[in-house]
Amino acid sequence: MFRLDNHPPVNRGRVLHIVFQDGELLSDLRSPQACLLGEDELYDNGWVILREQFVGYWGEQPCFAVEIDSGHSPDPMRFQRGSLYSILGRVEDPLFAMAGRAAQLLNWEKDHQFCGRCGSPMELDSAERAMRCRPCRTINYPRISPCIITLVTRGEELLLARNANFPRAMYSTLAGFIEAGESAEDTLHREVKEEVGIDVHNLQYFNSQPWPFPSQLMLGFYAEYAGGEIVCDPAEIADARWFHYTDLPQVPPPSSVAGQLIRHYVQSLN
Repeated sequence: MFRLDNHPPVNRGRVLHIVFQDGELLSDLRSPQACLLGEDELYDNGWVILREQFVGYWGEQPCFAVEIDSGHSPDPMRFQRGSLYSILGRVEDPLFAMAGRAAQLLNWEKDHQFCGRCGSPMELDSAERAMRCRPCRTINYPRISPCIITLVTRGEELLLARNANFPRAMYSTLAGFIEAGESAEDTLHREVKEEVGIDVHNLQYFNSQPWPFPSQLMLGFYAEYAGGEIVCDPAEIADARWFHYTDLPQVPPPSSVAGQLIRHYVQSLN
């Protein structure tokens, strides 16, 4: 139901909004669509819009991301403020993807108010999704950070790890950012070696997913164990071990590419 588009409509009838305040998502506790608010919600509550970005279409309705002034106090009996994680798994995947795009676009505009080259104020381009500096002609587009995420397997066993910075006792797949000059495959080999000390081969691409924490594009892969013993990088990995597919720990939900990698592999063994 979500159709990405960079060109706002001429007619703003039946407009929807995804609202943020102080960097947090505002969701309607009474609505099954949670983070989609109608035009009347903004104006009836007297919220002042600081910045606005067109996101795309939800069904046939145009949708804008807006940031409202921090001075407003939305009714706590109706509206809840929180991170994007607050709606993960609570709304359908296309709506979460749209909310993630909304957050990224607002943060991009906020982070590029001034030119990083000459310091002059930047302005939104009317023809394309870009921030432009007129004095030195620098152009900034929304930044996407490509990452690999991989499930390493050894027959009926899955290598899963618990991130050192993650408070919950959840085990997941390995992931890392692609560095300048690297291919996705190079990154996968390097990250697995750095994080858990093993070698892999027989890489197979699975799928991709935009992940707005803050602006990643996750490229999902399978990789087979090729040798070595697990040695965790303590700065990144609190624990990593082999799990039989019939005895898995708590893993990410199917709304994430990590959860999809795990579930798809387990289903292939049954």
